[in-house]
This record gives sequence, structure tokens and C-alpha cells, in this order.
Amino acid sequence: MATAAIFSSLRRRRSPSLEVFLAPVDFTDVGLVQTLVSLSTELVSSFSGKSLFFQRKNSRSLIRKIEIFVVLLEYLRDSGVGSALSSPTLACFKELYLLLYRSKILLDYCVRSSKLWLLLQNHSISGHFHDLNQEISTLLDVFPLDDVELSEDVREQIDLMQTQSRRTRLLIDKDEEALRVRLFSFLDEFENGRIPGLAELSLLFVEGLGIKDAKSCITEIEFLEEQIVSHEGDIEPTTSVLNGFVAIARYCRFLLYGFGENEVELQIGNQKKRRKGLIAQEIAETFITIPKDFFCPISLDLMRDPVIISTGQTYDRSSISRWMDEGHCTCPKTGQILMNTRLVPNRALRNLIVQWCTAHGIPYDPPENTDSSVEAFAATMPSKAAIEANRATATLLIHQLASGSQGAKTVAARGIRLLAKTGRENRAFIAEAGAIPYLCELLSSTNSVAQENSVTAILNLSIYEKNKSRIMDEKGCLGSIVEVLRFGLTTEARENAAAALFSLSAVHDYKKRIADEEGAVEALAGLLRKGTPRGKKDAVTALFNLSTHTENCVRMIESGAVAALVGALGKEGVAEEAAGALALIVRQPIGAKAVGGEEMAVAGLIGMMRCGTPRGKENAVAALLELCRSGGTDAIEKVLKAPALAGLLQSLLFTGTKRARRKAASLARVFQRRENYPLQSGGLGVGYAFAGNSAANRDPSFVSEVSVPVSISVSVL
Repeated sequence: MATAAIFSSLRRRRSPSLEVFLAPVDFTDVGLVQTLVSLSTELVSSFSGKSLFFQRKNSRSLIRKIEIFVVLLEYLRDSGVGSALSSPTLACFKELYLLLYRSKILLDYCVRSSKLWLLLQNHSISGHFHDLNQEISTLLDVFPLDDVELSEDVREQIDLMQTQSRRTRLLIDKDEEALRVRLFSFLDEFENGRIPGLAELSLLFVEGLGIKDAKSCITEIEFLEEQIVSHEGDIEPTTSVLNGFVAIARYCRFLLYGFGENEVELQIGNQKKRRKGLIAQEIAETFITIPKDFFCPISLDLMRDPVIISTGQTYDRSSISRWMDEGHCTCPKTGQILMNTRLVPNRALRNLIVQWCTAHGIPYDPPENTDSSVEAFAATMPSKAAIEANRATATLLIHQLASGSQGAKTVAARGIRLLAKTGRENRAFIAEAGAIPYLCELLSSTNSVAQENSVTAILNLSIYEKNKSRIMDEKGCLGSIVEVLRFGLTTEARENAAAALFSLSAVHDYKKRIADEEGAVEALAGLLRKGTPRGKKDAVTALFNLSTHTENCVRMIESGAVAALVGALGKEGVAEEAAGALALIVRQPIGAKAVGGEEMAVAGLIGMMRCGTPRGKENAVAALLELCRSGGTDAIEKVLKAPALAGLLQSLLFTGTKRARRKAASLARVFQRRENYPLQSGGLGVGYAFAGNSAANRDPSFVSEVSVPVSISVSVL
């Protein structure tokens, strides 16, 4: 148990935890002494020859003390005294076992940690060394030296170590502390709007920290980012301060170490092995389970501005406002009559969402008029220093995009991609500074790394609402994104292009423009048919968005998207969205005719009703209902002949979601109106009033009746 906890602590690079050493091992006297000899010898051999960049004095002092323990333990082993230890001696040796293991963890932690992190944790780590020294002193004070026969020279060394341990005080190296203070002074300068000069930063990063090249600087940045994520806000310095240092280090990475073209090859390997999902969530490694209470019951999206209505239910403000504006006077979730239309901000839930998104690295853009309650979590938000440092970095990057060499442009595009990974402020000032036109030019690059970085940077920028119009208004940009989707040089580039179209299609006015762009829908359909699991997810969510615009129905049919959506009904990870898109398409007669003409459409939807997820069943029965309403007699007859439909409808009436029950009841009523309805013998003639008539009439808000899982844009690294 202890070994697993120790390994976990090292793997996550967290501060050493005392909790992993609660239970000493149960050895015989001889076995314990031999184990202590092996452990202490290993410690000395592993760390005595290593010169740590920081904590040199503390680590050398600790190793010297362990060397004396080696002398003691080897003497006991070789003299045979270790075979007959008294109970107090045995208890002290068990404590020594724990102390040595804690020393190993601490020394290993110092070796594995980055220089910036060690400097920021200077006081804390020095405190750990001091704690170990005090425990050594206490152990020696209670150690029954008179119970063991020691040679004179061994006894002298033990007595000397005991005397030194008693006198030792907390040691914080003055030079290291001066560097730490200087580092924090740079944070203050950025906070106050002053950008330190190249010479000042070089003196600290190159001379003081020994960070000699871009690769080393990138390693430092990645380590700090890892600490922010792994500690989940429970960290000192605070997340806000650490974000400031990450931003400063990123600025220095480009200012001090340039845009060397030799980094292009480095990036190819790194981004493939470290790549995370953007909008797709089907891959287990990138799947993020969002707490169900964070979803809006209407839009099924992560709530940005949760509010409480008179029934006590919580919805996203934009969704419930639209619901009320359309004339509804009931609660969408419970069906209760609303006593009033007052919307009360659910500040507690919104704060939880902000914290959760920050902890999981998910972009969260609150509405522009958000109140001050969210600011209570300023510690998790970017500091002014981070914003100013990122702004300065963006200026350097955009300058290289404009006038650098091809290799420098590639490096700069990746820098923009990473900078736009999180933070509304970053995305805003990158676009305002003019990055989008240069990124669009790189989309047509013959360099696969440049193309992939540029399209992903555009995707990350598009998450910010105001940037969508900047991208769409840039001449030729939409066409270039579609070209990458169709003919991109890498799979990742094509997938990210699809994700970018999904992001841009969130604006209703752009859905028609995207669908009308030559080859766009065809390429999405192709990606849905033959892409990777993540590519299929990006494609189907984009197609769903495009399906919500009624004027896109013909394009969806002509481009083969309908056939691709039907084919996706049996594919795990995309079936729900495919059924949702089909439910929208079949609302128009021409769409119903096209879907009805697909041989496997009805069978696929019936299959989802049988084996799909609750949302999938809901979308499938909605699609069948709309197919019957818009497709005429032929469609009804085709659905009517589907095997086991009676049992599936009955099952949904009692076990489905509320929407699924309404749709199932409405579909059964459609068949009841048919003469000689054969399903009546299946026992569906009872209980249709169960769901009421609320679904009998179509209303303009049908899109909210189609259930699609939320897709979160999580930027890549």
C-alpha cells in the first residue's frame, strides 16, 4: 500500500506526503538491519554524486547524515549485534526505516522537479529538509546506544551527528532566496504594466536558473502547468500566481530563445503523443464526465449563466428566456405552471461550474453581464500579470507570423495555438492583434506541422464568441478551413478543421454559409463514414449543427450527409447525434422522403430504440415520429412494418425519459388513427393519455427537443 502511494506521489510530482509512511514493515531483527543497510547504501550511491541545482546545501547535509547511518548499520550487520536487538532498539530502527524512505522521496523529488518549481517551493522544501533533520535529532536522542556494543570510532561519529543535528536550524540558501525574490519582482512588474527587458530576463533565466535553450524552457513551462492541474487548486503559490509565472516563462521562451527552425521536428513528435481531444469525448483517455447538475435541462449544454425559476428548477438563462419568450408558461422539466417569470441567479451553482472548469482545463466564457459573484474566484482566474505577459507573447508571435521564416512561422503558429488554449482574454487580444489573417495564410502551407498548428489555433480562437465573426469575415478563411477538412496533410488537421466548423456553426447565421461552401458538407459526411472515432465525433456534431437550419436540408441530401447519418446510427459514440440530426431533417417532406428512401434508416432507428442510450432512444423515437408526420403514407407503412415496434413503444412509455415518453405516445397515436392498425393487438391501446398532448403539435422550439450530449472544446497541447 505504501509503495503504491509513494509511486503515485512521484509519478504526479506532488510534494512528498507523510501519509504514505504510516505503517513500518514487519521484519525480523536481522532482516530489518539488512534492509536498512541496503536502503541507506542505495540512497548514498544514488544521490551523493548528484549536484542538485537548488537545495544543494540541504541535500548534502542530509546525505552526510545518512552516510553515518550506513557506518552504524554495516557495523551492526557485520558484528552480528543486529541478530539480538532490544525492543527499544528495534522500534528506533523501524522509525529509521521510515525516515530513510522519506529522505529518498524528498531527494528524488528535488531531482525530478523543474528549476522554476523548486525555486518557487524554496521555503517549503527547505522546511521538509529541516523536518527530517529534527526527526534524526529526536531519533538519536531516544536511541538506546548503551544497548548495542559499538566501536569507539562508530560511537564518536554518532555522537558528533547527534550534536550537529541538535544545533541545526532551518537553512534557506541566500542566493536561492535572492533569485526567488527577483522572480516575484518580475511578476510585480508585469502586474504594473512594465515589461522587463531582454537583459534583465536573461540574467535570471539563463544565468540564474541555467535554462539555456528553448527545449529546457518548454520543459519548465510544462512542469508548472502539470502542477496546476494535478493539485486542483490546493497549491501554494496560488493557481493565479502560478499562471502568471507560466505566462512569463512562455514570454521568455520566445524572447530569449527565439524561433529556431530545428524545433519543427521536435513539435511533430510531441504533439502526437501529448495530443488531447478538442470536441470529441469518445476516447477514454480524453473523456471528461461533466456533473449532470451542470447541464441545462433544455439545451443539454454546460450552463454559462444558471438561474432558478419559480418551480425551483435551474436552467441556463438564455434557454429559459427563449422558452418564455415563445409563450410557454410551464416549467420545461416538471410541467408545473410558472407562478411568475422572475429569474434568480444560481450563484452557488455557477461558482461550482467555474471551479470545475478551471480545475479540468475546460474553457468557460461566462456571459458579458455576469455579476461579481464569479469574481470571488479570482484566485483561479488569470492575473493581470499573466494577461500582460501573454499579451506581450502574442505580440512576438504575431510579428513572426507576419515576417518570419517558414520555420519561424510554424513555431509561432504553435505558440498561438497554445496561448489560445484557455482564457477568453488570450483569445480576444490574439485576434484583436491581427493573428487571424496570418493563420489563414498558413492553412494552405505544404508543411504539415504548420497547417495543423494554424487550423488548431483558429479552432481555439473560435471558442470566443466575438472571434467567430472575425474568422468568418476574413476573406477566404472559411474556404481555407474547408480545404483543410477535405485535403489536410494530417488526420489531426482534418479533424480539427471539422471541429472548427462545428464551433463556427454555433452561430445560426453562419450555418447556411458553411453548408453552401463547396465541399464542406461532403467532407463532413466523408469524415463521418471513414474517420477516426474522434473525427467521426467532430463530423457528426458539425452536421447536427448544420441540420438545425431548415434551408440546409437540400444540401444535406445532395451531399450524401443523410446517407452518412443513417450509416452512423449503429456506431457507438456518434449514434445519438446522428439520430438527432435525422430527426431535424425529416421535419421537411423532402428530408423525410430522403431518409425514408434509405434502406437501413428505419431499422437503424428501431435498433437505437432497442439498444441505445436513454438520449439515443429519445432521438430515435423523435425521428420516427417526424418521419411519419412528414413522410406520408409510405413512410407510415414502412415504420408500421418494423418488427417489435409495439413492445419498444410500450417500454419507452414506462421507462423512457419524459421527452421519449411524449414522443412514444404521439407515435402510437399516429398509428391508432390508421385503419386496421395491427399494433393494437400488441397491447398499446391503453395509457396514451399518460404523456398528454404536449407533443401532438410541433412548435418552433423543436431543436431543444432533440437530445445531444454536450461537446466541450478542450484545446490541445
